[in-house]
Amino acid sequence: MQVIKTEKRGLPRWQLIATLATASLVLGACAAPADDMDNSQAEAETEETVVAEEAAAEEPSLEFVGPNGEVPGALGELQLSSDEQAEVADLGLTAAFIWHTSGDFVNAVEAGARQEFEALGIEVVASTQANFDAATQADNVGSVLALDPDIVVAIAVDPTSAASSFQQVVDDGRTLVIMTTPPAGYTAGQEFVSIVTEDLALAGRYNAELLIEAMGTTGEVIYMFHDADFWFTNQRDEGFKNWLNYLAPEVTIVEEAGYTDESRTQEIAAALITTNPGVTGIYVPWATAAQGVLAAVRDAGRDDIKIVTNDLDTTLAANMYAGGNVVGLVGNNAFGIGQGLAIAGAYGILGKPAPELVASDPIKVTADNLSEAWKADYAVDAPASVFGQ
Repeated sequence: MQVIKTEKRGLPRWQLIATLATASLVLGACAAPADDMDNSQAEAETEETVVAEEAAAEEPSLEFVGPNGEVPGALGELQLSSDEQAEVADLGLTAAFIWHTSGDFVNAVEAGARQEFEALGIEVVASTQANFDAATQADNVGSVLALDPDIVVAIAVDPTSAASSFQQVVDDGRTLVIMTTPPAGYTAGQEFVSIVTEDLALAGRYNAELLIEAMGTTGEVIYMFHDADFWFTNQRDEGFKNWLNYLAPEVTIVEEAGYTDESRTQEIAAALITTNPGVTGIYVPWATAAQGVLAAVRDAGRDDIKIVTNDLDTTLAANMYAGGNVVGLVGNNAFGIGQGLAIAGAYGILGKPAPELVASDPIKVTADNLSEAWKADYAVDAPASVFGQ
């Protein structure tokens, strides 16, 4: 049974500081004369107020680290020489994908990897997805290993259980490459080659900027977050919240709602919209989860609520282009991530030292640049249905 965490939010940080300062003045006026006050206490209170104000104005960091403290490098650091490419191509290798879920983003990542594998003479023998179910992914690992791939490209649904599920991949001496989330306890350069992902700190900021551009610098927001031990979404979600508070301190996050099952986001959002009639913005961690939120907003007849999320998705993009509730998407350079995964696999085959973690630059997408951004992210034209054709 899923546990949904919700937290009713009170005054935003800037307003709380102002309220406390006002209260201090009122109390001071009702107290003894100033020259009877304890000067050291007054100085301490003043210093605390200054520190609080500085903390409220501090710009969030754009740095992030991997699940084991890895410091990210740029995606472009993964490079193969022509001699290395030829060496890999002569080996007659095979590869397989073990994904967490399906969707436009995963399809684009796989397309990028397939293109690079083909250039390296590597045959893809399997592709599986688990609908975010750890048990299904464990079964998929067994099915894939029966096909004897040399390279396995994967993302753990649940890092803890994946440590056991993927152990046979390691024991067999296969080359394991990770998109975003490795099994718990696995280390780059040992159990797997490298992590390839996006710059999640910048993605968090882009989501905040897109929502502010659409709804302004005041209003009420529902902050939905991935309530699981998923280092990537955890940091990206937190980045959105921190940047929203920094860039628009008069915007109030009225609810924080965690979910683990993306199929329940419609139900969760419907309840939150009902209990928070003044809400005008919603952040959702990724696109397929945002589809449920969009359905809930439509059912409620709330044309005024703005939605932002990560990943490009046909349904959400069509809504955004038509001037609907979706006002911004953040792409991941999905095709490039796929290429990076394949190249990292070749690194492992060659025994070439690879960066522990590399990150792509995210892409900020609105209705105005949708066509160009889709091409840049997925390396294909957006479907005609996105534009109502």
